[in-house]
Amino acid sequence: MKKLHLIAILFTTLAFTACKKQSLQSYLVESQNKKEFITVDVPSSILQLSMENASDADKQAYESIRKINFVALPYDKAKEGEYETEKNKLKEILSNSSYKKLMNFKDKGKHATIYYLGEADAIDEIIAFGYGEGAGVGVARLLGDNMNPNAIMKMMKNVKVDGDNINLKEFKMIFDKAEETSAE
Repeated sequence: MKKLHLIAILFTTLAFTACKKQSLQSYLVESQNKKEFITVDVPSSILQLSMENASDADKQAYESIRKINFVALPYDKAKEGEYETEKNKLKEILSNSSYKKLMNFKDKGKHATIYYLGEADAIDEIIAFGYGEGAGVGVARLLGDNMNPNAIMKMMKNVKVDGDNINLKEFKMIFDKAEETSAE
C-alpha cells in the first residue's frame, strides 16, 4: 500500500511539473545567466526625451512605458541545436493563450511576430519575437501600464531625443554589458 501511495505522489508531482509552462519572465531571467546570450534591461527613465513642448497625450504615452527587456542568442552554425532549442522554448511560451498576436512578418528566412498582453487600448506588455538563420533568435519586451500603441507611435513621431540631456554614461553601461556578454 505504501508503494502505491508513493507511486501516486510521484506521478502527481511529475504531472504538475511537466504541465507547468515556463513564463516569459523566467525565460528572461534564466537567459541573463547564460554567457552565449546578449541581454539588456533598460528602464524608461534612461530614454530621456524632450517633453517640454510635448502634448498631454504624448506625455501620457511616455509615462505609460516602464521598462524594456531584450534577450538574444546570436546564430552560430556550430551551435544550431541550441538555437533551435531556444527558438522552440520561446514559441512554446508565446503559445499561451494570454498572448494576443498583433502582427506577423516573414522575409528572406527571417520571422518576427508581435504579441501583446492586456486590452487593445490598454496594453501592459508588447512582445517582439524573432528568429532567422544567420541572425539568431531573440525576444524584446516593452513593459508598461495601460499602454496605447497608437499613442506611443504618435509620441515617437512627435517627441525628439533631448541630445543635451542624455546621460551617455548610462547608455555606455548598457552597451558595455552587451559587449561583455557577447565576448564571453
